[in-house]
Amino acid sequence: MRLVRYRLDGQTGRGAVVGDLVHELSDGVPGRVAGTLGDVQLLAPCEPRVIVCAGSNYADQIAEKGRPWPEQPSLFLKAPNAIVGPGAEILRPAEVRRLEYEGELAVVVGRTARGVRADRAADFVLGYTCANDVTAHDWRADGQWTRAKSADTFCPLGPWIETEPPDPAAMRITTRLRGQVVQRGSVADVVFGIGELLAFVTRWITLEPGDVLLTGSPAGVGPMVPGDDVEVEISGIGTLRNVVAERP
Repeated sequence: MRLVRYRLDGQTGRGAVVGDLVHELSDGVPGRVAGTLGDVQLLAPCEPRVIVCAGSNYADQIAEKGRPWPEQPSLFLKAPNAIVGPGAEILRPAEVRRLEYEGELAVVVGRTARGVRADRAADFVLGYTCANDVTAHDWRADGQWTRAKSADTFCPLGPWIETEPPDPAAMRITTRLRGQVVQRGSVADVVFGIGELLAFVTRWITLEPGDVLLTGSPAGVGPMVPGDDVEVEISGIGTLRNVVAERP
């Protein structure tokens, strides 16, 4: 099932996409048709209170950057204010010279997760969506990444949550900038899999339904500028598209 949040006629709703139709959800079951995908404005498909991210989690990116092989996941947070949906603008602050895209697979939590065992992680996953871990490269010099990762619009998610995807390890991530492929990777190439990440995170951080885990980005991270359109496509899920604009 493809789960969405949408806005139609000034009202926000939750639904399921079947073909080109958006059905209202009633007790988790698709009900009456609210409209077509062309009728509604898709929003970020969830509203996480916690967004946990894994850094340097793809073998090709580690090799590209010349970084040492990690012994355990490297975690950081993005703030919920960074969330925007498909089609929304990514706003580059005027003082940022290098704004970067990072196409990623996002895991959406389905039930309270605390002390999760890696081999039981799937029991706690609602589904998967596409993410762009937008980063202000200039602000990494802060010594911690709060500002670099959490400015408004720095976490596009969407277009929906796919609850029945193929094996995540078989998914492929493709990022396009102005229609040109700039990242291409396989989720099979992660250093720490979804189960390992959820087990590691939930040893200390309790995740609730709707919370999000970003699983890292493959090689090819690079800059984007106002006027660029950027797409993150994940096989078996869909395509997240946003446009970069200058922040007023």
